[in-house]
Amino acid sequence: MKKILVIHGPNLNLLGKREVDIYGTITIDNINKELKKIAKSRNVNLTIMQSNHEGEIVEAIGESTKKFDAIVINPAAYTHTSVAIRDAVSAVKVPVVEVHLSNIYSREEFRHTSLIAPVAKGQISGFGKMSYVLGLEAVIGLLDK
Repeated sequence: MKKILVIHGPNLNLLGKREVDIYGTITIDNINKELKKIAKSRNVNLTIMQSNHEGEIVEAIGESTKKFDAIVINPAAYTHTSVAIRDAVSAVKVPVVEVHLSNIYSREEFRHTSLIAPVAKGQISGFGKMSYVLGLEAVIGLLDK
């Protein structure tokens, strides 16, 4: 059975309450329920975590090769600032797909640069909850190759 880690980055625990004009009313629980439903139907073991702490995310990525076959990550604000997360993604030998609820390229200029994308297998952004669904389907597809 494939094992996939989903990482929600900082402030994603506030979805549904924060910047509703950008992120809508979807909550992290809504996203997780949808991902679990898909994982079950695809015979995939899914582990989901959320952290506001860069070090916890780096450790989870670093330890992933012992426990997981792939990672779906929304690094959130760390997308644009964390060399540590970028280096962790680069160091692990599992496929990583970066996802974002909003289209980071249609937002503020500082959000147009992802430090993670160059070391990830791919990036999906701008589709709300579907970004996560598409990201999960993408890593499952990579593992099926």
